[in-house]
Amino acid sequence: MKNTRLLILFDLDGTLVNPEGAITGGIAAALRSLGLPVPGADDMRRMVGPALVRSLVDIAGVPEDRVAEVIALYRAGYRMHGMAESSPYPGIVEAVRMLRDRGHRVGVATQKPERLARELLEIQGMTPLFESIHGAPNDEQAAALLDGKRTIIAAALAEHQGNFDHALMIGDRLHDIEGAAANGLECIAVQWGFGSMDEFTQAGAAAVVSSSAELVERVLAYAEPSQVVAHGRL
Repeated sequence: MKNTRLLILFDLDGTLVNPEGAITGGIAAALRSLGLPVPGADDMRRMVGPALVRSLVDIAGVPEDRVAEVIALYRAGYRMHGMAESSPYPGIVEAVRMLRDRGHRVGVATQKPERLARELLEIQGMTPLFESIHGAPNDEQAAALLDGKRTIIAAALAEHQGNFDHALMIGDRLHDIEGAAANGLECIAVQWGFGSMDEFTQAGAAAVVSSSAELVERVLAYAEPSQVVAHGRL
């Protein structure tokens, strides 16, 4: 019985790349320069991952008529130096390369605007690792009206249709797990990002890993025919 062909979709910020200073620091600087309140450290970390428009309104309490102003200022700084200040998590490049070398398809599914996701991966030298990169619409106000991660994962599945037997998501936040579930996929949660064990447990992550080596081991188990059982759970 042949091994299962996998499609492995990775979240970007908090899963592949550590953006903490670039994102949280950049948002804080934009808020401060515009005279808006800056949330505490824990709330700033919660803002990494979801659509920025919603995070600014729901977490930072930015009035909706000032969201575009904050985003424009933040994005200008992020593109100027924030992307270069980010860095891949230890071992993650080697992990993705190993999965590709085993013959599996690897893509990115992120709520970051797709243009910025592609720029970030290019700056980090990671673009060649992925067969596809899927992100949110570049119009962030429009993107906030969509069912974010569900729609992005669905687009990735459609692009690779017919070229995989089993797909799964790798992410670090609640919306990664819920977006995967909405598309009939499981999600392996990574501990090195911005989510918590409580978040992973409540959302129903298939597994939680603490290192890139453990991630590769968990993912490759899905490629063994005897391990893929009802509902795709291990």
